[in-house]
Amino acid sequence: MDSVHSLDRQGSYNYEIVRRFTLTTLFWGILGMSMGVVIAAQLVWPELNLGLPWTSFGRIRPVHTNLVIFAFGGSALFATSFYVVQRTCRVRVISDGLANFVFWGWQATIIAMLASYPLGITTSKEYAEMEWPIALWVTLVWIVYAYLFFGTIARRTVKHIYVGNWFYGAFIVVTGMVHVVNHLARPVSLLKSYPIYSGATDAMVQWWYGHSVVGFILSVGFLGMMYYYVPKQAERPIYSYRLSIVHFWAIITLYIWAGPHHLHYTALPDWAQSLGMVMSLVLLAPSWGGMINGMMTLSGAWHKLRTDPILRFLVVSLAFYGMSTFEGPMMAIKTVNSLSHYTDWTIGHVHAGALGWVAMISIGALYHMIPKLYGREQMHSVGLINAHFWLATIGTVLYIASMWVNGITQGLMWRAVNADGTLTYSFVEALQSSHPGYVVRLIGGSLFASGMFLMAANTWLTVRAGRRIDQLPIPGRA
Repeated sequence: MDSVHSLDRQGSYNYEIVRRFTLTTLFWGILGMSMGVVIAAQLVWPELNLGLPWTSFGRIRPVHTNLVIFAFGGSALFATSFYVVQRTCRVRVISDGLANFVFWGWQATIIAMLASYPLGITTSKEYAEMEWPIALWVTLVWIVYAYLFFGTIARRTVKHIYVGNWFYGAFIVVTGMVHVVNHLARPVSLLKSYPIYSGATDAMVQWWYGHSVVGFILSVGFLGMMYYYVPKQAERPIYSYRLSIVHFWAIITLYIWAGPHHLHYTALPDWAQSLGMVMSLVLLAPSWGGMINGMMTLSGAWHKLRTDPILRFLVVSLAFYGMSTFEGPMMAIKTVNSLSHYTDWTIGHVHAGALGWVAMISIGALYHMIPKLYGREQMHSVGLINAHFWLATIGTVLYIASMWVNGITQGLMWRAVNADGTLTYSFVEALQSSHPGYVVRLIGGSLFASGMFLMAANTWLTVRAGRRIDQLPIPGRA
């Protein structure tokens, strides 16, 4: 230990920034998922909105979505990207001070969202509800983050840039680009602005952004995570490095064109809708290429799933990624979309990716990192990890299955007509038929959220018994 602590700071990794984002990932994950349980409960028992405007579903739903995407998912990406870029480039992050700025700047962003959305201070644009002062602040924080990430790569001590960093880099660049374009607005007061776009153009820009958030934060960013943590936990090299490069260029070329499939049967020109549909279908190939590459990495190591629950999280996340990236292109087909649009099927699809893919691979990555960040051989309790795995898996299955059944039921009831052309069912009848599904969704979401509390307890016990690794030597430099 003495030799480790006597190392020069430039001969060690900055794990402090990784630890901070790791712990905030857990904190925001618990808060965001608990908020999801609250709004799921509101759909079962509407009286839970308490008759107050700031606790209504419409106000706290964006609190939930922004917490799980930007607070939980964003913190997971910050934590793992800082960890991966340092270790694969064998160099310390280029500025500890700027790394601290990114951390505190991101926490300030989340708190600003939590304060403004329940008060109704939003742009009302999906995943882009932040008003212009917050959007400007996010832009500044993101520029500093990009400088840190790419600056660290520029100073690497190895010639090769590991493929995971390519995915992280694409996520950083494209997320910044679509954020700026979609948030271009005319401020009319300190807390109110109007977009510079109007009508169908505004809708198109919004869903170019909205699907790119799904594509480049929740897919490409987390694929960077997959390409590092799956081989590491399996202790196997990535199945095909050539396939990973083809996967990268194909997915970043195609993903950004898929947004119009959110606007089928709207005022968007038909050619734009068709383009979004075609690109969504083509996107299936690179998406499954990445999933297969991750799965095949376990060749010769499948037996480890019997005893390694962390690896189970990572592998099951890939299975859900493959399922949701098959389902998405199918739902983009206009004839399928005519049934699924505006129904709970879409909610099921989103959460197959959000819970099954994003949350599970994040959880697996954190379980992999936490012992290393605190000088332990492994997490305090493998049994708690096992329990968490089953709570998460069962919860996800219950959630998405209930929403699939609800969605197809709703779509069929809404399109049913009598011989004289009148609707067979009223909207209220369709809503009544959805109620059992909302109960099952609440149970599934509660199971998933409860697993996060087990993870928090396991992490606390691991941290308490461990020691902070502040000056881990860089291979070849100390």
